[in-house]
Amino acid sequence: RTSFLTHVTDMSEKFSEVDKLRAELLQNLEAAGETTASYVEDTGRLEVLTRIEKVIQKVVFSISKGEAPVLELNTRSCWSNIRFDKSVGLLISLDASVTTVRSDCASSVKKFALFLKVLEMIYKLVQTDSYATKRDMYYNDPQLFGTQRNLDLIVDDISCMLKIPRRSLHVIATSKGFISGDLCYLEADGTRVECYSSSTAVPVSSNVSGISNIVSTAKFVLVVEKDATFQRLLDDEFCTRLHPCIIITGKGVPDINSRLMVRKLWDTLCIPVFALVDADPHGIEIMCIYKYGSISMAFEAPSLTIPSILWMGLLPSDIERLKVPQESLIPFTKSDDSKLMSLRKRPYVSCQPAWKTEMDILLNLKQKAEIQSLASIAPHFLTRVYLPNKLRYGGWI
Repeated sequence: RTSFLTHVTDMSEKFSEVDKLRAELLQNLEAAGETTASYVEDTGRLEVLTRIEKVIQKVVFSISKGEAPVLELNTRSCWSNIRFDKSVGLLISLDASVTTVRSDCASSVKKFALFLKVLEMIYKLVQTDSYATKRDMYYNDPQLFGTQRNLDLIVDDISCMLKIPRRSLHVIATSKGFISGDLCYLEADGTRVECYSSSTAVPVSSNVSGISNIVSTAKFVLVVEKDATFQRLLDDEFCTRLHPCIIITGKGVPDINSRLMVRKLWDTLCIPVFALVDADPHGIEIMCIYKYGSISMAFEAPSLTIPSILWMGLLPSDIERLKVPQESLIPFTKSDDSKLMSLRKRPYVSCQPAWKTEMDILLNLKQKAEIQSLASIAPHFLTRVYLPNKLRYGGWI
């Protein structure tokens, strides 16, 4: 009995700051008159078919008038087309400029034909209520598409043009992320998935929107930038030591499924989400993608971003505070310099003064540190000292 009471006391102390944070997050949601339900619902099959038919009707109508058909697409790679909303993230501006794909122009006629081909493939998938991966679609005619990237960009452009989430187009992508911890759920086909193993991880679902019956008592979700760090957490049985929690990685720049999964966990469990990334410009940018989205996928931001995500580490200020050995630090490159300068100009930095302070430290240091550098302090420093203390004393921003 004494042992049990000690365990309960230790647990309440260990997560007291995390519990306070969760209460604060829920209070903020209620004050804003919001729930954590996803902002963007999946579009019904009939609506998807109708929108595709309207595009084809415009093409046919142009031809019937003796005019060359044209497709209009939002420009998805330009900051001038983006507006920032701190409660959602990066969104496409209402007056965003468009680019045209013409059927009577030598430089775009093939792209126009590819768009119609992919629209046809999507129409058949939705009509028959079947799904295909982008890889399957590419190998349907690899010579026609040229590269997988060509197909990927067209699918995203179509999703943006129709204002329909890609999952509602019945196009799915193979996941690259992994997840582990206090979590079980049902896949769309009824398969029960358990993520409880302390030493192995489960691949992130390729159909996150089809997941149901999520069960978890986790206190928080930890989003880990790199697979190597994620594996280190598994090897050190982090999920057992800091039970109950969930850890997930997108293995670098996250794929859509990893982002959807983190968002699904936030929507369902309403628990704090923390980011563990390298103290370098690229790590910071990856955290920003989870939190506020990216310009190329701004049209899906409401269902992908987690604006409440907090930066757990590795903070640039931790480098000096923990006296990380000099030999473990990496000198800045020109690429790092330009990436950091670009980040400092992003619209979301102005509402994150603590982030700006950390970026200034990085700029002055002219050095960066990977999460693995903490092992130079002590072999298990990350899992047995750094993260437990961060969670216990609220060391996030």
